[in-house]
Amino acid sequence: MNEQAQLPQITQDDVAQSSSAERTPPAAPAKASIAATFIVTAIVVAIVGLSLWYLVQPQPLLVQGEADARRIDIAARVDGRVSERPVDRGQNVTAGQLLIAIDNPELLTKLKQAEAARTVAAADLARIMKGTRQEVVNARRAAVASAEAQLKLQQQNYDRTRQLAEKGFAPIQKLDEATAALEVAQRSLEQAKAALTEAVAGYTVEERRVAEASVVKANAAIVTLKAQIGELTVTAPTRAQVYQVGIELGEYVSPGVPLLSLVDLGDVWLRFDLREDLVKRLKVGDRVAVRMPALGDRDVTVEVRTIATRGEYAGWRATRATGDFDLRTFEVRAYPVEKVPELRPGMSAYVDLRRRG
Repeated sequence: MNEQAQLPQITQDDVAQSSSAERTPPAAPAKASIAATFIVTAIVVAIVGLSLWYLVQPQPLLVQGEADARRIDIAARVDGRVSERPVDRGQNVTAGQLLIAIDNPELLTKLKQAEAARTVAAADLARIMKGTRQEVVNARRAAVASAEAQLKLQQQNYDRTRQLAEKGFAPIQKLDEATAALEVAQRSLEQAKAALTEAVAGYTVEERRVAEASVVKANAAIVTLKAQIGELTVTAPTRAQVYQVGIELGEYVSPGVPLLSLVDLGDVWLRFDLREDLVKRLKVGDRVAVRMPALGDRDVTVEVRTIATRGEYAGWRATRATGDFDLRTFEVRAYPVEKVPELRPGMSAYVDLRRRG
């Protein structure tokens, strides 16, 4: 009985206080939850603010262009087979350097024929300018004497036949024959005298001019053939770089067909194709900075020198849904203000036209 009296007594108030203590959370976790909520809210507000700021900012208007250079297409003016081609693509050449040699034996043969024809024409001209040979004049005089003797003989024959016919001792037929022979002798004498006069006078002015023209024609033919033979060796017209090669050794080439292309790296520019609603942002003389990806995104300052419209085939955009009005395309050429040795045709270039607005 005494041991039971010493045990502590648990009342209902003690049980209630113990349950209340177990249900009440500590204060530190509540403060951490509030801080996390504040941080998330701040991040969301920052993201929304940055998005709105980005949307109201003007977007860049990038236009892509391309580097280009003066290109020279080399073509042959004669036909033949390629015998030499000492250059390759990408090789630098100087003015006058051999690019292609063409073999054409037929052309060389024609030159020899033309030279022979000139020799004949020159000899004929010399003969005409010298005049008629004395031997020819003497022969013509002898022909005149022979014709006179023949005429005298026919005259005598005619006189005898006429006398006999008048007395009835010769038929009329014999008289007619004698008359005709006399007329033939007279005409032969006239012809011989004319030939003698021609031989003594020599060649006419017209004949000399024809002979001179023949010599000039022969010389012109030779000059033409020599010019064509000169075209058998194709040389570089200026200092440039071989851009494209379209022929190989042994191939047959025709006149006017491009054989290879050269580019003048000393004349390089940037070309942009802009619609007319964008070209107003530029004018001749403006200097703009373009970005060159091939040069490590380096900015290159260029000057606008040409703004020209493109052809009807160029790109356009309709200003109305029905397509009644079109926006033409203009070609803009801009040249580097300072030389850029690394700049090559085909490199891309970008310019922001929003800054030019």
